[in-house]
Amino acid sequence: MSALGRVVRAGVGRRRVQTAVLVLTTLMSVTASVLAAGLLVAARAPFDHAFARQHGAHLTAQFDGTRVTAAQLTATARAFGVTATAGPFRTLSVRPRTASGSDMLPAGVDLPPMTVAGRGDAAGRVDGLSLVSGTWADRPGQIVVAYDKVPAEPGTRLTFPDAPGSPTLTVVGVARSVTGTADAWVTPAQAGALTAPGSPSTYEMLYRFRHAGTDSQLAADRAAIRATVPKGALTGSYSYLAVKRQETANAMAFVPFLAAFGVLGLLLSVLVIGIVVSGAVGAATRRIGILKSLGFTPAQVVRAYVGQALIPAGAGCVVGLGLGNLLAVPVLGEAGTAFGGPGTSIPLWVDAVVPAAALVLVAAAALVPALRAGRLRTVAAIIVGRTPGAGRGRLVRRLTGRLPVPRAVSLGLANPFARPARSATTAAAVAFGAAAVTFGVGLALTLGAVQSGRMLNSAGQVVVEAGQHGPAGAQVVHAGSESDLPRADPAKVAAALRAQGGTGRFYGTAQAEAVASGITGTTTVVAYQGDSSWGAPQLVSGRWLHGPGQAVVTTRFLKAAGLRVGDTVTLTERGRRTSVRIVGEAFFTEGEGMALLTPTSTLTALGLDAKPGEYHVQTKPGTALASYLTSLNTALDPLNAVARANTANTSEVIATMDALVGTLTLMLVVVAGLGVLNTVVLDTRDRVHDLGVLKALGMAPRQTVTMVLTSVAGIGLLAGAAAVPAGVALHRLVTPLMGDAVGMPLPTADIAVYHAPQLALLALGGLLIAATGAFLPAGWAARSDTATALRSE
Repeated sequence: MSALGRVVRAGVGRRRVQTAVLVLTTLMSVTASVLAAGLLVAARAPFDHAFARQHGAHLTAQFDGTRVTAAQLTATARAFGVTATAGPFRTLSVRPRTASGSDMLPAGVDLPPMTVAGRGDAAGRVDGLSLVSGTWADRPGQIVVAYDKVPAEPGTRLTFPDAPGSPTLTVVGVARSVTGTADAWVTPAQAGALTAPGSPSTYEMLYRFRHAGTDSQLAADRAAIRATVPKGALTGSYSYLAVKRQETANAMAFVPFLAAFGVLGLLLSVLVIGIVVSGAVGAATRRIGILKSLGFTPAQVVRAYVGQALIPAGAGCVVGLGLGNLLAVPVLGEAGTAFGGPGTSIPLWVDAVVPAAALVLVAAAALVPALRAGRLRTVAAIIVGRTPGAGRGRLVRRLTGRLPVPRAVSLGLANPFARPARSATTAAAVAFGAAAVTFGVGLALTLGAVQSGRMLNSAGQVVVEAGQHGPAGAQVVHAGSESDLPRADPAKVAAALRAQGGTGRFYGTAQAEAVASGITGTTTVVAYQGDSSWGAPQLVSGRWLHGPGQAVVTTRFLKAAGLRVGDTVTLTERGRRTSVRIVGEAFFTEGEGMALLTPTSTLTALGLDAKPGEYHVQTKPGTALASYLTSLNTALDPLNAVARANTANTSEVIATMDALVGTLTLMLVVVAGLGVLNTVVLDTRDRVHDLGVLKALGMAPRQTVTMVLTSVAGIGLLAGAAAVPAGVALHRLVTPLMGDAVGMPLPTADIAVYHAPQLALLALGGLLIAATGAFLPAGWAARSDTATALRSE
């Protein structure tokens, strides 16, 4: 090994604290950065690859066949910006029933409504369908179902009781559409046979455009299509961007806060590395002079100190790279298989670029103090001492000495002024740690609010099940061979709730499936009866339901259908139609956030059962829930209804986010604390002779600890107070981006989570970080031998 290599190895081995700081700093920043960059790229890759491979549709449009002809729709291929089309395909909404049993379902089960398209083949210039199993339907009597949409497999027979002649079709294949353009496909002739005479016809067109990368571009493309057909012919549309956001939502939600932690980690890395290397240069000035006297050139000295930073940083990069890839596994686990491709992982180029960039930053941060070491004159480096000049900080020591505090405290308060540059870097390290704590606490509070408000009807303590309805988004099937229990009378259930002591207020909900204009497949309709304002989901804009003909949906629903608050949605079920006006934009993730909320009068207009299947109850304050449920169930038992506690449904994605936020925050705090520890160690070594003098004059070990801790206490308080506003600002910047990443803007209440008592406690975080980082060096200083300290320079 060369002399330079031995110097580098000796420096790394000798400065164990500094080495640990460098390893942890780069480990944390690389872990967060690999996760953020990897998820940003890898989460989108499966959809992008499948979309390109299958020539996915940029826009799927529905048209009213009574207002436009098939020839006119074919002519829309010449609209401005259109590069390819497929269709027109006749579409209809049908409700099938299983005519044969299978491993998935028995015979006689009524399935939810599904959208069937008449399509001649699986290939095409737009939305090429990939067969998962079986073959394509090429003759009447056959049907192909969409993967993960219809619980059927090849060989299953489906009956359509509401279609002319109640035909029975055989499932011959299962196919996958990358943008979900239909729930099932039959031949064009079969689609015509399934359509009841006199019922309005509906067509579907699939488009690809020259420019379709943003919502605004797709809105312009949609307007160009609308301009080429008669007014009112375009009844609905949805874009591939909405599908992409929905499919990649879970992974993309991680990216904004991971990127924030990555940036914080990188900045803190640069700062701490500069502190460590600068401290190493200052502590080894004499050694540098000796090296130069032995023949080391300035360039070799620079390389030696940069190398001492790069070796532990390289170890941190390796561990952080592995940890980042490991933490990405649960997030990316199902992203690839959802589109028929292999499981996805973080791209190799991300694994190469992120550590390389981190090492470049480490080298740059180490280069400045290393250059200072290289420029030191040999003689001056050998004879220079490490104790600050006698005049530095003397005025402050006089002023603090007049304070009515113990002498150890006044000396500690004056110490930061002896080396103001070092104190400033310590304050910066503490500020980064305190800002990370503030940011992490805010994220945890926001995620907690999202967790509690993401489910519909979660405000009540009790749920009364009065019928055979499931939660929003669930598919409720009925087997015709089963004997259903009689439904509870809603009026009697409501009367029992009013008579029950402890009942505060309640409302009922019913659920059905219908086809909503602009949305492929069926939409879950959750209908409300009674005053439900207290149990309504949080609103992003608009207002809650207060009359018939109204609806509230999520931002994801609006974007998927190309609508805004104030627009109208047409619901169709078994040939009956009704329109509702969107009056509010809400936040909830239940049922993928695609449910439509409306009064029960909407179900009545569709000819559906509008009797509440569930009642949501808020008990009076102080009511014992267990005894309330026991008493209420006694009253409900004769009515064929049952009451249960409204238990929380925890999201694994949010739980994973909480764990990551906690881990990364802790890592940043540890790094900041180690930065303080390293600075205090250097300061203690520089002042070891002064400590010997103070001990010789009678300073007790406890007073030494007090002096060292006090020297960082003021820095910690000031840095913590300055860091809290920065952490709050970062939280307010990042959390809206998390909502935007999943296509669901967060309510204002979930972002404004800080309150005065919390901010006051968070301001003390800087003091805690500084004191914790200085505790070990304070103990070392207290245990140092007086005689040895007096003999030191």
